Amino acid sequence: VQKRSHQLIHALERAMPGPIGPCERIGLDLVHIPRIAQSLDAFGARFMRKLFTDHEIAYADSAAAPRHERFAARFAAKEAAIKALQLANAGVSWRDLEVWRDDSGDCRLRLHGRAAQIAEEAGLHTELLASLSHDGDYAAAVVVARRRPTQQ
Repeated sequence: VQKRSHQLIHALERAMPGPIGPCERIGLDLVHIPRIAQSLDAFGARFMRKLFTDHEIAYADSAAAPRHERFAARFAAKEAAIKALQLANAGVSWRDLEVWRDDSGDCRLRLHGRAAQIAEEAGLHTELLASLSHDGDYAAAVVVARRRPTQQ
């Protein structure tokens, strides 16, 4: 666990485009992958469409790696963002939180709808830094919410 924690921290540092400046909040989540696999098996497309965007579903289905690991990591990122932005009681849709992976492998969490509105009102970026990982039966994510530069 300690080795994996250090890997998550270093991956997050590599994903940062230079100095991050003031950090408002950070969120962390750990998900038991078999729980996500069980939900996928039991509820199929209904489960996927409630929690994940078309982009996230296409990404999870795009590789030979077990898709439930990819869904679990994205679920962990959404939970970490909810914690970082204190959205638990804000009436935000799961699909308002969307994980994007760029060609380098770095991930970002993009906010839409009510989640983006809340972040903007708090002076935060609507694209959050994210580091996702999965190993064995667990997926983890760390999300950092940064303040937008103030206009002077």
